[in-house]
Amino acid sequence: MGWQEPCAAGGWAQDAVPPGAAFVAAASYRGPGNNDTRSNKALPILLWWSGSLFPHFPGDTERIDCPRGSCLATRSRRAARHRRTKALIFYGTDFRAYEAPLPRLPHQTWALFHEESPMNNYVLSHPPGIQLFNYTATFRRESDYPLTLQWLPGVGYLRGPAVPLAEKDAWRRRGYGPVLYLQSHCDVPSDRDRYVRELMKYIQVDSYGKCLHNRELPSERLKDTSTATTEDSEFMTFIARYKFHLALENAICDDYMTEKLWRPMHLGAVPVYRGSPAVRDWMPNNLSIILIDDFDSPQELAKYLDFLDKNGEEYMKYLEYKNLGGIKNQFLLESLERREWGVNDMTLPNYLNGFECFICDRENTRIKEEQEHKKSHGKIPAPRPRIAQSKHMGCPMPTPGFGSVEDLPGGDSWKEMWLQDYWQSLDQGEALTAMIHRNESHQGRFWDYMHEIFLKRTRQH
Repeated sequence: MGWQEPCAAGGWAQDAVPPGAAFVAAASYRGPGNNDTRSNKALPILLWWSGSLFPHFPGDTERIDCPRGSCLATRSRRAARHRRTKALIFYGTDFRAYEAPLPRLPHQTWALFHEESPMNNYVLSHPPGIQLFNYTATFRRESDYPLTLQWLPGVGYLRGPAVPLAEKDAWRRRGYGPVLYLQSHCDVPSDRDRYVRELMKYIQVDSYGKCLHNRELPSERLKDTSTATTEDSEFMTFIARYKFHLALENAICDDYMTEKLWRPMHLGAVPVYRGSPAVRDWMPNNLSIILIDDFDSPQELAKYLDFLDKNGEEYMKYLEYKNLGGIKNQFLLESLERREWGVNDMTLPNYLNGFECFICDRENTRIKEEQEHKKSHGKIPAPRPRIAQSKHMGCPMPTPGFGSVEDLPGGDSWKEMWLQDYWQSLDQGEALTAMIHRNESHQGRFWDYMHEIFLKRTRQH
């Protein structure tokens, strides 16, 4: 059965309803509205190839009314080859080069949504991978629809009160360390455990997660990871008593900043951070976090943390941004002010809806420009295709958390896993690009292309 045209109300034609589907009245964000009078049968179609992200419910198709025009959004792959399907939207974590829809149709653009870690798909960090896409929404500020501050609800989140220093010092006297480490995802590209293990030789680090575990949480309830995910009040009260939180992202990339950074700042702990090399651009003032890479060694970092632990006045300077007028960074404030989507804010659209309208607007503009080009018999140039740039993701090769690659022993699991994954991802991006250029239609040939690339690299070396 082919894809069915939506009926006038924006739902499915009756014979296209999936078995067992129920039509339930439910609110679904449909854009800010416009004066587009076209019927649904005249609108461009946006296909969420990664259907699990489809931001409308309960059906499979929805009319969205965006600032420059309307579109039909659908998650039904039956629409993939429809003449009006103008854009396919992929979720970066789910995108697999060997499963990409082929042949790629010349009238369709590809859009990438990827707010998660670069470790989820290193294909996107190489030029052949990211340049498969025409529109991007990633954590990088340079992407078409940046999601950089996705983990920061707003400036008020940073102004939350800190536990008084006297209470933190009392916590220390009870035998707790000055530094908290709370990770249960251990084998990651940033190789953070290797660094923390070395740091532990020089300062007390209380580690409650599965990684480098050396201390138990005070209750069975807090061992449930959902208490961290939901920012449970008992969990937050417990970790807020620590002066320093080790905040090491699972991968290193410009502008990749998660709750590991923002949560301790919300609580009034000082993040000891490694992640985005550009993190200072986003900080509330010039003294609010401690960067691991500012220190020559874990031993030097430990000395500085010990100094701050014993000198309350110096420690409190790192929390001055919580005072009235303490957030000095205009770039941060303006970025939050300009952001059109909300974080845990039901009064604003979420970033899925926002990116969807971003694509819809650009596809409607592209359609008009193509029509003008056709009517002018070539006097008006055809619209130039947008191609994503490396800086829309462009994450570097993983490096050891401590020491150099040359220092790692043979058979090191991190080296075998992540360096191989990073460079094999380059080959996958090149293979898919070659298949598209040759108008391949059979996905099964992907591994033939991979073998060709492998042989080519072998000859070059």
